[in-house]
Amino acid sequence: MKNIIKKGIWILLSILAFAACSPQEDEEYSLGASEDVVADMVSFKDTIIGNSPNVITFINTSQVQGVYTLRWDLGNGTTGITDTIVGKYPFAGTFTVKLTVYSSNGTSATKEKVITIEQNDYSLVNTPVYVNLTGGADDADGKTWVFDQYNNFAAEVAQATGKAIKGHMGLGPQNSYSQEWWGAGANDKSSWKLYDFKFTFIQNGAQLIIANGGKGYGRKASAASVGGFNVTETSGDDAIFDYSGGNYNFSINESGAYPKLTLTGNAFMGYYCGSQEYEIIYQTDKVMALRVNNTVEGQDWVFVYCLEELNVAAPPVVKEPKAIPLTENFESGEFTVNFVTQDMGTFSGIVDNPAPVGINISNKVYRYQKSDAFYSNLSFTAPDYKFDLTTQNKIRLKVYIPSYNDFITENAVAGDWIAEKRLRPQLAVKLQDSDMGGNAWQNQTEIVQKDIPLDRWVTLEFDFSNVSTRTDYDKIVIQFGGEGHAGSGIFFFDDFSFDQ
Repeated sequence: MKNIIKKGIWILLSILAFAACSPQEDEEYSLGASEDVVADMVSFKDTIIGNSPNVITFINTSQVQGVYTLRWDLGNGTTGITDTIVGKYPFAGTFTVKLTVYSSNGTSATKEKVITIEQNDYSLVNTPVYVNLTGGADDADGKTWVFDQYNNFAAEVAQATGKAIKGHMGLGPQNSYSQEWWGAGANDKSSWKLYDFKFTFIQNGAQLIIANGGKGYGRKASAASVGGFNVTETSGDDAIFDYSGGNYNFSINESGAYPKLTLTGNAFMGYYCGSQEYEIIYQTDKVMALRVNNTVEGQDWVFVYCLEELNVAAPPVVKEPKAIPLTENFESGEFTVNFVTQDMGTFSGIVDNPAPVGINISNKVYRYQKSDAFYSNLSFTAPDYKFDLTTQNKIRLKVYIPSYNDFITENAVAGDWIAEKRLRPQLAVKLQDSDMGGNAWQNQTEIVQKDIPLDRWVTLEFDFSNVSTRTDYDKIVIQFGGEGHAGSGIFFFDDFSFDQ
């Protein structure tokens, strides 16, 4: 009897919950028997409520039988799905308001109306977001923004947002609002004309003036197909096309979790990622960070900009060659050599020795987890000197590679230039010049030891004596398993040394 009563209560609650749902609150088409929607059924009215004629309330008056959903486009960057919606139009001009009604049977119809705003109402944009971006209505010249070319403010953005922001441009997983996968080093794109881009935002008339060096850059997957740009060259996933900037307009919708900046025409903020909508995830009167949802490739791109006058290179640090031996055995449980991880798996860290036998009976070792990121690695950068390779040119370490790793499956790769798609039982050690930033690979020296025996400790030596005359190296990169593919795996190493 108790079970029957409980079931009856749940059925009643379900009926009440269904009846309480408003179909207009659901962005997805609702189910149910409904008639076809035709244009004559769709209607709305607009009215001014308040003191400003630039603030208009729109009310759905459509005569549609059955279950339906709706979507507004107010022509100013604002959209919505409720019966009543308020549109703010701070600047004079004409705007096309659209209401689309969707029936549950799959039919839809749209009603459009052009509204005219006679005068500007700057009180509607007298918000911190607009003022920080433009300087406000009293600043006739606006404010000019450029890429944070030298990464002077990337750390500030990272600390304020709690996101992995590594440079002035970079990408991460979709909806991560981060540069988890890659962030550009200081002056990383100096071979391009990317740093010629200047973006001047003027509040009066919501003007955007873009000046550049005649070249545009973006994603190969969307620059032509979505952006409509005439791509003249590609490099990896990057597309290069002719683009000379111009005069545009912009709008900001502050109704979401982050203010959304929308650009008109073919305007974009220096690197095109398939959209002209940018979420302002961080902003002061001097710095801002914009996120783009690259739906074509399932990525987030985050860009950091600063005022033009703040984009200055840090004074160069003069590093003299020194021979300073490095050793690390992990027995203290903490790094004594300042290793830095990049895109490593969460299981990386100092752990108990998984096989304290043979040549390595120490208690602690380092567990290296290659994640599904393409370029997982561990690195050390000398803080104030270059490596003197004339007397210090050999790197040695003990390595243990478990056989339980998947060395067979072919994985996703960073691009068609990656020939090996499998995780490999190998270790690469690279010497790089950190001054090169993200281009350090271009003049690096790399030694790869392949087909390392499995399930036992082995000692490896990497001899860099053949580049002993180089005085520009100050960075060591340790990379297990290969690069450029998404294969993940576990590796161990111990007793690292950099010495004679």
